[in-house]
Amino acid sequence: MIHAFLSYLRVEKGVSMNTHDAYRRDVEKFQEFTAKRRLRLEGATRDTIVDFLRSLYDRKLDSRSVARHLVTLRQFFRFALIEGFVAEDPTETVESPRFRMGLPMFLSVEEVDRLLAAPDAGTIIGLRDKAMIEVMYSAGLRVSELCGLRLSDIHFDSGYVRCLGKGNKERLVPIGRQALEIVQRYLRDSRPKLAREDSPELLFLNRHGGACSRHSFWKTVSDCGKKAGLRKKLKPHMLRHSFATHLLDRGADLRAVQMMLGHTDIATTQIYTHVVEERLKQVYRAHHPRA
Repeated sequence: MIHAFLSYLRVEKGVSMNTHDAYRRDVEKFQEFTAKRRLRLEGATRDTIVDFLRSLYDRKLDSRSVARHLVTLRQFFRFALIEGFVAEDPTETVESPRFRMGLPMFLSVEEVDRLLAAPDAGTIIGLRDKAMIEVMYSAGLRVSELCGLRLSDIHFDSGYVRCLGKGNKERLVPIGRQALEIVQRYLRDSRPKLAREDSPELLFLNRHGGACSRHSFWKTVSDCGKKAGLRKKLKPHMLRHSFATHLLDRGADLRAVQMMLGHTDIATTQIYTHVVEERLKQVYRAHHPRA
């Protein structure tokens, strides 16, 4: 049943490999839980689901993580019900854990400038790192989208980048002049020295001529943040958060930002308006005489 579900996700739903792996881990964790209680997945009840979620809390997982596991199980058992593996969906009446939506962490414009200045553009790897950070911030890409860019995805004349997002959905995102200039430098001075005969047609290559991984870029951003003297613990996704926040700060339309980020639901994009509102409150409190 699990194998059929995972095949459905990849073939029919077209989810990314990262999403596919996340679903697999969650379902396998639930399978281990039921096996210890000598239960079959087909025999899971509402109480089984509730007990499983409670066990996650006992393992010190937060409400957001527990809620994600429940989402996985909802998808799994809805699929099982449609395909006839089970007679009823045990997750149907289970309430989702409540959690407070935290504001996304982002960098100020000055912090982004310091981060972009951190890589040594005089070296092969430093120039590549600078180009990757510039593109991610300029276009608001996800890490997987950045690492998956192909040479043909950058359109210098038109000033946009084409990327493949969640669910294999393609979108076009404008990209800034500075980012395009540094990418052209990278293509001229760095990539030819990294490329091998069997290198993929990806825009960004690692030092061995292969694809850059999400993990390696995570380390690159973290190292550059330390070099730039930033106190925040940097994660690549903060560049995407910064992209959206800075656009809205300067009056960008929410729908336009939604399209550039590739969000299916505008409610996902609206979290950034709360960031802007919170900043306005801080400015008010700091400067208004009757605050």
